[in-house]
Amino acid sequence: MKRKIKAMFGRADATTGSALARRIRRLSALERSEEARAFLDAYHDAAGHGRALRQRRWAEVRRDLRKRGHYDHNPEELAFGARLAWRNTGRCIGRLPWESLEVADCREIAGPDVIAARMSDHLREADSGGGIRSLISVFAPVKGTDLPGWIESSQIVRYACHHLSDGTIIGDRQNAEATRLARSMGWQPDDERGAFDLLPYFVRDSNDRRVMIEPPRDHIREIDIEHPVRSGLSTLGLRWYAVPLVSDMILTIGGIDYPCAPFNGFYMCTEIASRNFADVQRYNLLPQIARALAIDTTTPFWRDESLTELNRAVLHSFQKAKATIVDHHRASEQFMTFHQREQARGRRVAADWRWIVPPQAAAACEVFHLKMRNFHPVPNFYRDRGMDGLRLMPWYGDRYRRRPAIWADRVTRRWKIWKRMAW
Repeated sequence: MKRKIKAMFGRADATTGSALARRIRRLSALERSEEARAFLDAYHDAAGHGRALRQRRWAEVRRDLRKRGHYDHNPEELAFGARLAWRNTGRCIGRLPWESLEVADCREIAGPDVIAARMSDHLREADSGGGIRSLISVFAPVKGTDLPGWIESSQIVRYACHHLSDGTIIGDRQNAEATRLARSMGWQPDDERGAFDLLPYFVRDSNDRRVMIEPPRDHIREIDIEHPVRSGLSTLGLRWYAVPLVSDMILTIGGIDYPCAPFNGFYMCTEIASRNFADVQRYNLLPQIARALAIDTTTPFWRDESLTELNRAVLHSFQKAKATIVDHHRASEQFMTFHQREQARGRRVAADWRWIVPPQAAAACEVFHLKMRNFHPVPNFYRDRGMDGLRLMPWYGDRYRRRPAIWADRVTRRWKIWKRMAW
């Protein structure tokens, strides 16, 4: 008996010591069952299935949850859940084409080498000509204490950050720690250190061992940034990759977490120009860009003019290379169309104002004046259970409910959040 208890505690310690175990949500059996039932209802409603099929599927899921604490989504449920998670993501402005998301079922794939091969294929499929396709590759889920392999890096394609001996910093400051870690594992840039050296990415296997993977250069398209009129910008040698493949977010569908579900959309020009190139904690290039574009920095609006011209250059360069991109005004219009369609279907839109409103010409975009609330519905994506995963739970506000039920929902939500907080 003592040996059994010791083994049990040893297993728990190993699990809780994992980096992934510290990130995934901890749901009670009742919470998992509630999320599974809410998701299956949404799936069957969308598919138009009859009552008999609904009851039979729910009986199967309920039996699996009772016996194993886990159930398996069929391919149709997985595809619908991934698309629904995109629709529910309150921080994304580009959700208008959520129903067109292509879902690759990779749940049988295991091991860092095979995951890396799939990431290479993912980049090739996402940018195979004719515009960038929105695509997600979903790998194995968490099953109780069994944790699958997952990708530790925030994106598959990233640029390194180099600290030179004279104190100069070149590259993407956001990736300073990732660069240090890559160097400690033996990585060196191919040539002389530059501002756009492609970083390896890191995969953790099922035993929580870190493996460094070289980026698939053959399938990474980089766009040289040039201004349509002012040639001075080309002297800075700016470039950026075409496909933003996000790889560190956990996909949760019906109480089941998929810690390795890399996905891509396409860029809005302000993400590159107004944030990646201009932010102090990123490339911090605004003064150099102003000089290259011959902008008078003695006026109080030189930053505004520099950002506008840089956005024009990024948009022009991507369009010239036939890489899908959208400007922030068009993105705002698309979000308003998405918002109107969802309302017409009787659904409220979860949205975080701080993320939806573009950083450039914000008040000139219609979304600036839209009242928003992020109620964190599931299915959804999250990075950590203590941050964006804390408030994730089913949302019943789109249905007609009597006032006592509404009050009960509010009390239940607050209780769940209080219970999940790390006191």
